Formats: sequence, C-alpha cells, structure tokens
Amino acid sequence: MAVSPIDTRYKTEMNSLFEEQNKLALWMRVEVALARAHEKLGHIDSGSADEIEFASKKVELARVLEIENEIHHDLMAMVKALTEKCSKYGGHVHLGATSYDIEDTALALQLRDAGGLLRSRLEQVLDILASLAKEKKNLVCVGRTHGQHAVPTTYGMKFALYYDSLKRNLRRLDDSISQISYGKMSGAVGTMATFGDDAFQIEKLVMEELALKPAPIACQVISRDRHAHLLFTLALISASIEQIAKEIRNLSRNEILEVAEGFSKKQVGSSTMPQKRNPHKSERLCSLARLVRSNVSVALENISLEHERDLTNSANERFIISDSFIVCDYMLLQLHKILSELEFFPENIEKNLKLSNGAIMAERIMIKLSEKGMGRQEAHELMRESAKEAFVKKVHLKEILKFNSASKFLNESELDLLFDEKTYTGKADDIVKRVIGDD
Repeated sequence: MAVSPIDTRYKTEMNSLFEEQNKLALWMRVEVALARAHEKLGHIDSGSADEIEFASKKVELARVLEIENEIHHDLMAMVKALTEKCSKYGGHVHLGATSYDIEDTALALQLRDAGGLLRSRLEQVLDILASLAKEKKNLVCVGRTHGQHAVPTTYGMKFALYYDSLKRNLRRLDDSISQISYGKMSGAVGTMATFGDDAFQIEKLVMEELALKPAPIACQVISRDRHAHLLFTLALISASIEQIAKEIRNLSRNEILEVAEGFSKKQVGSSTMPQKRNPHKSERLCSLARLVRSNVSVALENISLEHERDLTNSANERFIISDSFIVCDYMLLQLHKILSELEFFPENIEKNLKLSNGAIMAERIMIKLSEKGMGRQEAHELMRESAKEAFVKKVHLKEILKFNSASKFLNESELDLLFDEKTYTGKADDIVKRVIGDD
C-alpha cells in the first residue's frame, strides 16, 4: 500500500518517469551506449552491443532488487542482472565505467524528459492566462497595495502579470534543462584512466548516441550545482503558482468575492458548515509550494561533496528530485483547472471599485490640481486631508472637494469626469497587449 501522497493524491503522468522500472531502463540504455562506443572503437567483439541491448529487454526489476538485497549496491545489481541475460558477451557490460558514469548520465536523460513534460504543462497554463488577460483586459477593478484600496487597475493586468512571470520561468526551465543535459563517462574520480587513450572518443560516442553533451570535467559525479539550478527553477515555478493561488484565495473572501474557484454540484466545503465554499484547491497549491521550495536547500547542500565525492547526496536525491517534479507537475495541472473554471462576480467587482467613496481617485485629482496651477505638495496635502474628512463624515470625496480650495481649480462637471474610475487605467490595455500580444 502506498505511503507517500505523490503515489496517490498527487500522482500525475510525471510519476512514470521516476518509477524504478524507468530508472532501470535508462541505466541499461546507457550501458548499451557504452558497449556500442567500445565496439565502434574495436575494443570489444562485433555484435556485443546488440546482444547487450537484446539482453536488457529481458532483465526484470524483481531480479535486480533480489541481487541488490544480497550485495547492497543498486547499480552493480543491475550490471549483474544484465550480465546474466547475455549469452556470450556479458563480460563486456560496464567495461571501464564507474557507477555514476551510468547513474548520472541516466539521470540526465530522466531529468530532460521530466523537464520536457513540465514545459508542456507550463505552456498550457500560459495559454489560458493569455486568454484571460485578453478577455478581461477591460474589466476594471480596484487595485490593492498593502491590502488597502489603491487606484483602479484591470483584471487583464493581473493575468498579464502572471503570464509574464511564468513566461520567464519557461525560459529558466529551458536553461535548466540545457544545464542538466550533460553526461559523463570519466571513471571513479573523473580522470578517465580506465578508458585509456580512447577515453575522450568513448565519452563522445556515448553522449552522441544519447543526445547529451559530455561534461567538460567531473569528479565521480556530475557537479551538483546543475541539479540545484534545476530544483531552484522548479521552486520559482511553484512560487509563481502560489502568487496566483494566493490572489484567488484573497479575492474569494466573502467580504470581497470578486472571483471564486469553480464549485461542482455535489462539492462539500466543510463537514460541519454546509454553507462553506472554501478555495481549497488554491490553498493546496500554496501548501505544496512550500514543499518544493524546501527541497532547494537540500539541493544546495549537495553541491559541497567532500573531495572527489561522498555519498551524502545520494539518499536525499531519491526524494527531492522526484518529489519536486511530481508536485510541480500536479500544481500546474491544478492551476490550469482552477483558471479554466474560475468564476467572476462583476457586481462585486463594481461594488468594491466604489467602496472607498471616491478616495481611490485622490491621486488623479492631485495630478489634475497640479496641472491647473496648485503646487504638487499642496495638492497632495489637500487631498490627504479631504480624504480623511470624507472618511470620517462617511460621504463621497467629491462632496468635500466641492466646498474647499479644490473648487477654485475644478468645477463640479470636471470632478464628475475625474471620479470615473473606468477612465483612469492609464496604459493598462496597451501593457496587456505588449505582454500578451495583439492578436
């Protein structure tokens, strides 16, 4: 029975890339590539690589695990199991290699595949954010800073901002995939001593077959800054997801209720409060983002291995890499679902826009007073005092300005125009087009 929720609740297509069966297949794929390189260089008999490849298709995970239980070495267990299935050339398996020539090169293949899947998820979320930004580019709402009403903005701006953030993360992911797409075939401490004079050629041939780049230098392992870079990118993606999820949570509060997660017909919000419509999917994303971020600190610790390598990275990498990828994949899938089903409440968006009794337009009127001849600082102070007075008296700000020094510069009809929130969104429409495109 599964213990980890990534095998049940948060399981995605990504899981299959990190299952033991796939890892074993990748290890043997590298072994076959190594045999082919030796064969091309005349180090082993012709036909050796084909036999090893054919044998690899007959190796069973159960047998590998059985051998590992006896010898306590997972990679060597695979080598022994693969050798068993070879009829003639078993002695050519793993020739000249150390364990992490195989493991780290296979890991690069695994992470490249995982990164590619994650990239496709990101593109799907980007598509729906772009659609929402265009669809809602003229939906004016109140902007909030420090949790307080600031000046008007648009929902198009909100979604374009998130699009821009995830677009940067897509570029970061591409760079991280490139940085991790390196293998090694350099022996126990990186000197290539076991491969003799043809060492560089062996490594080149192996990496060409696997479509990887050879690491320019390695010790027993590929330098772990590459892996930390990748996990940090996943953390950035999860943080951007959390930014969106947190905004949805806040905007779905009863007092605000401008948007809400989709709520299915039979969905239950609380076991005791039947009326609840909790933003639990968004809350879940915020929770999982903490997990992905926490794994970065472990990945950073793995960089400073002792001498030419110790084993302190190995055990934790069995958790942090697969967990980060699977959780991040789940988060992107869930975010796409949330955004696809997001419900808007235009009447509440309009109500909140008017909630401050015109105070959110104080900046605009300050600027207009300055244009009319009042000093900027004087205008700022006038609007500050006027806003305070309107708040205390619970009246619209215009009612205060009609009877103080602002009236010397602005008549009532001018004030009416200045208090139209929908005409004070600046270049919001153009900014959305600049970010998303104008199609």
